[in-house]
Amino acid sequence: MILVIGGGIAGSAAALALHKAGFEVTVHEAHPETGADIGAFLTLASNGMHALAQLDAAEAVNAVGFPVTGMRALDAAGGRAPAVPLGHPEQALTRYRCVRRADLGAALQREVRRRGIPVRHAARLATVAEDKVGVTAVFADGSRARGDYLVGADGLRSATRATLAPDVRPGYAGQCVFYGYTDRADPPDAEQETLTMIRGSRADFGYLISPGGETYWFARVRGPAASAGEIAGNAPGDWRKRLLPLVARDRTPAADIVAATTGELKVTNALHLPPAIRWRGRRTVLIGDAAHAASPATGQGASMALEDAVVLAKALRDADSSGRALGHYEHHRRPRVERNIAMSHMRTASGPPERLTAGGPALPQSPQRLLSQLDDDLHRLLDWHTPLPHAGDIP
Repeated sequence: MILVIGGGIAGSAAALALHKAGFEVTVHEAHPETGADIGAFLTLASNGMHALAQLDAAEAVNAVGFPVTGMRALDAAGGRAPAVPLGHPEQALTRYRCVRRADLGAALQREVRRRGIPVRHAARLATVAEDKVGVTAVFADGSRARGDYLVGADGLRSATRATLAPDVRPGYAGQCVFYGYTDRADPPDAEQETLTMIRGSRADFGYLISPGGETYWFARVRGPAASAGEIAGNAPGDWRKRLLPLVARDRTPAADIVAATTGELKVTNALHLPPAIRWRGRRTVLIGDAAHAASPATGQGASMALEDAVVLAKALRDADSSGRALGHYEHHRRPRVERNIAMSHMRTASGPPERLTAGGPALPQSPQRLLSQLDDDLHRLLDWHTPLPHAGDIP
């Protein structure tokens, strides 16, 4: 039996992967009814979609959201670079996809239920006790669950991580992230399935047009963190008034898009974890944001969690002992995710450049180049039928 703590994106993916590997799995979710993430939208890159395909869940996710097949860039003066392709648009199950986080979580949860994996709600983890042969989870209501392993997929403020690394807390990454949706905007020259990135003078801005004509947008603004009271209490109009002066000076569609957003507009602080934190105990292991949350600058958070799920399931499936299994998982995952943390930090810390090339604005680091920097024999690691490469002696 494997206990998965957290029923969101990472936890649902872990449950699907472990079930496919032949393990008995139960998901324990703190929320009383659903583990759906109520956050913004995200773009699943080709590596995340490839991981979903290994779990036989790519088609379920393709039923929500919409494809993203290209990216273009504008600078603060309105100069533009030609669009570049994203991933392999001709491959339907692994092309980039824009999806609301809640919809992605719900799609994965439906797959968990369809495959008969038990999910226990209102199960908030309190403590974890490991021994040589198993692990016991104790929940806030006093109930207990016993398993061979425990997978902490419970996010940034992970209760599982608190048992492994009690002094580690998520920190502010230096950016507030605004995000919104509007069907009243009409950006000039907008193209469906194309992500437009704007390197503004005071904010990074991006937008996509859905098949229904709705504009999905985000803005990353460097500066002090928003207070908990502001995040909980500010109305969309308050955030709109705060953001508009930061984008209005630029000759881009950003200000018109923000001004047209009257309903769904929220703000969150970009948070991250320090590198080199403890990921595993004797029978306990962390995945996703619980282990390696990065600022959203590279757009890889969800995709990295999906990769974790596949690699962990393969490590447990193939290893001959618990220590080696969890050690192999960490060996293959830590270098990759910590490169992503480092790249996210660098892109968050640097100001919005106004560099121009001879042909227009410089594109932000292309997703293809970023993925090539992150890739470390990725397809071999994710391919379900290929054993993980030998990792040597794991302490």
